[in-house]
Amino acid sequence: MKKIISITNQKGGVGKTTTAVNLAASLGKLKENVLLLDMDPQGNTTSGVGFDKRKLSCSVYEVLLDVDKINEAIQKTKFANLDVLPANMKLAGAEIELADLENRESKLGQAIAIVQRQYDYIIIDCPPSLGLITTNALSLSDSVIVPIQCEFYALEGLSQLMSTVRRIKRTYNPDLDVEGVLLTMFDARLKLNQQVAQEVKNYFDQKVFKTFIPRTVKLSEAPSFGMPAIYYDRYGKGSRAYIKLAKEILKNEKRGE
Repeated sequence: MKKIISITNQKGGVGKTTTAVNLAASLGKLKENVLLLDMDPQGNTTSGVGFDKRKLSCSVYEVLLDVDKINEAIQKTKFANLDVLPANMKLAGAEIELADLENRESKLGQAIAIVQRQYDYIIIDCPPSLGLITTNALSLSDSVIVPIQCEFYALEGLSQLMSTVRRIKRTYNPDLDVEGVLLTMFDARLKLNQQVAQEVKNYFDQKVFKTFIPRTVKLSEAPSFGMPAIYYDRYGKGSRAYIKLAKEILKNEKRGE
């Protein structure tokens, strides 16, 4: 097991699920064994790798309530070295049902401990909120990736997110780190995008990934075909960017060893 990485930002529409799906698929394509974990009740990560979220007999919701169901819930995808722990709308009720359970913040960690030796990387798509489900994800993660859309209000809400990361680090997971900040939907032709990129770099310094994810139609189209973009549009600039991101993460990992 090399690393568990949560993709998180409570702000919607920043490319969080697109990043989770395509980073996981890219790592798989680079011969890493990957588990993609859908923790968003919308289940877009699940459908993004070809599964009908309405027909799941066992999902992450059941796993949170009974950790021994983890092997039953995990599904093999048709993509190289990539498994998925799927989700659907039932997960929306998990926050209430977990509230009265003992060690409610670590239920996901207990389940993942059963299978984590099978994988090199576990990539978690967190919901766009900072509640108990996200707490479960961050409590077991080694690091977080924060996708930020290159728009005027890019940094809005990030202080709250960083405060949550610090709280999890202090209370549940002292080893939690920021893997990096990922600029998404970037268009180098737009002056505003360049200004936002500079502002984010000023704010996060060395934590900003060198790889930027461009705004492309193919990245938006791919989920409707149940495929990561790196398979749907193999040689497109969005796909190349996610492969480059995966290589950057692997390179950083080797450097840190």
